[in-house]
Amino acid sequence: GTSASHAITGVGFQPDWVWIKHRNHGTAHQHNLFDAVRGVNKTLHSNSNEAEESLSDRLNSFNADGFTIGNADELNDSGVNYVGWTWKANGSGSANTNGSINSTVSANVDAGFSIVSWDSNGSNATIGHGLSKAPEMIILKEREESDPWHTYHEVLGNTAAVYLSTTGAADV
Repeated sequence: GTSASHAITGVGFQPDWVWIKHRNHGTAHQHNLFDAVRGVNKTLHSNSNEAEESLSDRLNSFNADGFTIGNADELNDSGVNYVGWTWKANGSGSANTNGSINSTVSANVDAGFSIVSWDSNGSNATIGHGLSKAPEMIILKEREESDPWHTYHEVLGNTAAVYLSTTGAADV
């Protein structure tokens, strides 16, 4: 970290999902997750159940060969080592009418990866994901509430989930 806004380059593509975390600064800092569907100023923390935050000092832009970070201590504290992972989907997303609820989807079909956003209607629903087959893994976070990150994987079956922000066993 430098405590000054700067570009991270050499990624080789314009990322659509960026996950940044500190490597040597204890547990005081959160993991910060950003995606092109929600926009650069929206962050979620995968190591907590907190609701989405809108912060302008974290991720400033997705660039052709990486991204630009702001000056927030959370992901750019001087002298702290950070790691960032990036994924390519398909930009800021487009309307998807597959399923019983409309969604916004940014999908990389070749990689089997998509970012999906939708507004829940409070009942059971199906949601289009933009992929050519059923996802093998789903990470789900309700953005407006302090609820856990529900994580599904096909080996657990469709009635079990683990929580990304805990170390507990699968919840059946």
